[in-house]
Amino acid sequence: MAQWKPVGDKIKTDWANKVNPSNVLPEYPRPIMERSQWQNLNGLWNYAIRNRGAAGTNINDGKILVPFAIESSLSGVQKTVGKDKELWYERTFSVPAAWSGKNILLHFGAVDWKADVFLNDIKIGSHKGGFSAFSFDITPYLTNGQQKLVVRVWDPTTDGHQPVGKQRTKPEGIWYTPVTGIWQTVWLEPVNKKHIAAVYNTPNIDESKLTVCTKTDGTQQGDVISVVMKDGNKIVARGKAIAGQEVELFVQNQKLWTPDSPFLYDLEISLLSGGKTVDVVKSYSAMRKISSVRDGAGVWRMQLNNKNLFQYGPLDQGYWPDGLFTAPTEEAMIYDIKKTKDMGFNMIRKHMKVEPARWYTACDKLGILVWQDMPMGDIQHGPDWQNHEYYQETGRLANRSAESEENFKREWKAIIGQFYSYPSIVVWTPFNEAWGQFKTEEITAFTKALDSTRLINSASGGNHFKTGDILDLHNYPGPMMYLYDFNRTTVLGEFGGLGLPLKGHLWQADRNWGYVQFKNSKEVTDRYVELLEELKPMIRQGFSAAVYTQTTDVEGEVNGLMTYDRKVIKLDENRVRKANLELYKLYK
Repeated sequence: MAQWKPVGDKIKTDWANKVNPSNVLPEYPRPIMERSQWQNLNGLWNYAIRNRGAAGTNINDGKILVPFAIESSLSGVQKTVGKDKELWYERTFSVPAAWSGKNILLHFGAVDWKADVFLNDIKIGSHKGGFSAFSFDITPYLTNGQQKLVVRVWDPTTDGHQPVGKQRTKPEGIWYTPVTGIWQTVWLEPVNKKHIAAVYNTPNIDESKLTVCTKTDGTQQGDVISVVMKDGNKIVARGKAIAGQEVELFVQNQKLWTPDSPFLYDLEISLLSGGKTVDVVKSYSAMRKISSVRDGAGVWRMQLNNKNLFQYGPLDQGYWPDGLFTAPTEEAMIYDIKKTKDMGFNMIRKHMKVEPARWYTACDKLGILVWQDMPMGDIQHGPDWQNHEYYQETGRLANRSAESEENFKREWKAIIGQFYSYPSIVVWTPFNEAWGQFKTEEITAFTKALDSTRLINSASGGNHFKTGDILDLHNYPGPMMYLYDFNRTTVLGEFGGLGLPLKGHLWQADRNWGYVQFKNSKEVTDRYVELLEELKPMIRQGFSAAVYTQTTDVEGEVNGLMTYDRKVIKLDENRVRKANLELYKLYK
């Protein structure tokens, strides 16, 4: 095994020392649709950086640890690529003999941004999109013995016209280091020619019903989908339908999912052909409902399971000092969620990033509501930000090219489809603070057509149209209700940003940034508690949710509840929890 070690002189988490290049992120990568057999292709690959358009021969610049982006410390490389270069990957693998006769699927959790995939020197497919999973059936291209897998990646970051989130070609301030290439697990999976390709679970607590819809490959007339729903070892419902049709499961004495009681039902989904089982996947779901209603005083209130629930959580950007987009280990990834829960938050706003599927499963299991942003792109194309008034029809929105709009819609559709079945997600947010915002009403309708079961937060923090389910205000540092909507739920989508730089835990020595700077933990905790006191009357007046900036420091930002290396919780955790829990009592 070639030598590998984290590189660079930046701060790191303690989990960086637990990364084993022979066993990198070994957990099953798609928990909403799990099969018993699979093979992880994470580990050390050959890599090369070449001029764009150059041939991919001699991929021999060294070794890179997949799935960590090449700019990260944990990749073992820490080099930039840029718009004029391409990143090449190469490795070999063997298909287990036990998989003989099966179709072999090659899966990529995420590759940023354009990936071309070659197997045994044959180009088998391409994918555009840095945040969405994709796969290929590689069966026709397999040979005897070792298989040669090559991936070519081009990622212009902000020199291109694709969704990038908070990445910047030249990072500074609130903009961060680029992420290029493979940054989620690569894996193989054997299936029969007839198999289940996707699962979409839709709860309806008002009718005590769960609807399971599957997408299948290779099926024909007469093939059947069978679903068994379990509470532990007890079967609570079962149903069948022909392949392509929905299976409806009626759940007696349904157990509802809440942050306090995040109960999950297990699902076993089978594909039957000629009376024989040809595919089985394990899934899960929850009986829960997100909605908003007008109360007796005429105020719109957000509800979970038809009951008022104030949603409060941190802005979570999901960056790591050592892995950038990729947490060093599963334990590290779950730590942030657990600490959020420990501090008395019941929600996370996943800001300008999409996480691996296992992150959402952790939220499902731990009981954390998720507001999911669409990572922005083309911010350089405007528009002007108007946050204290409604945007007029004549107001200027982003002038994005047809290619740019298509990149956005293709990726947003893929993200919503990929994470549709994860019950923790309750809000979709297509736009934030006018960052590349375009055709707001059209994109809201597009989002609603893809998923009508969740709330749509059309424009978080500004450029508000009277569309979607939520009016979302941003104000720093303290909360402020400067607009109110009589026809939608009103929320405080960002506030806080209290900065505390801690020596020894900083990404950079200077240019550290926060909305307000403090000198010690007591000072920043005192101010945090004061902000929540200021928020309380606004909850009574109409706020249904609030988002505090932010979970951790990120690169030059020092306004986290924790340091970037996760080694210090900067505020008094007990005082934060006590203040947080008081908010929920006001929202009845």
